[in-house]
Amino acid sequence: MKYLKVLGISIGYILGISFVLTFLITLFSYFNILGEKATNTLLLLSTIISMIIGGIIIGKNSNKKGFIEGLKLGLIITILFLLFGYIGIKYNYKLNDIIYYLILVTSSTLGSMIGINKKKKN
Repeated sequence: MKYLKVLGISIGYILGISFVLTFLITLFSYFNILGEKATNTLLLLSTIISMIIGGIIIGKNSNKKGFIEGLKLGLIITILFLLFGYIGIKYNYKLNDIIYYLILVTSSTLGSMIGINKKKKN
């Protein structure tokens, strides 16, 4: 039960940070403060940052093998993103999409490895 609570908190942080940063970046793009390339780059960076933070949270709360916990978290988020992207739309996935999802899984794995190393030792 504790694991599900930590997993829910991590997913909540990931989604919350992603939504807030995406809203801010979209707002800047709407008022022509950012160009299209800058907007796309910042959206990718904001998602990577949120995945790393979520990975750190789950890594701090795992007992051992933080990379496996981060890998599981990254796969769960990737499946959620795939489901949200597929609802109502027949979508053909391209190589760019696969690379994007691999980056997400890698960043959550990296974050969990950082988190398990930052955990306070007893």
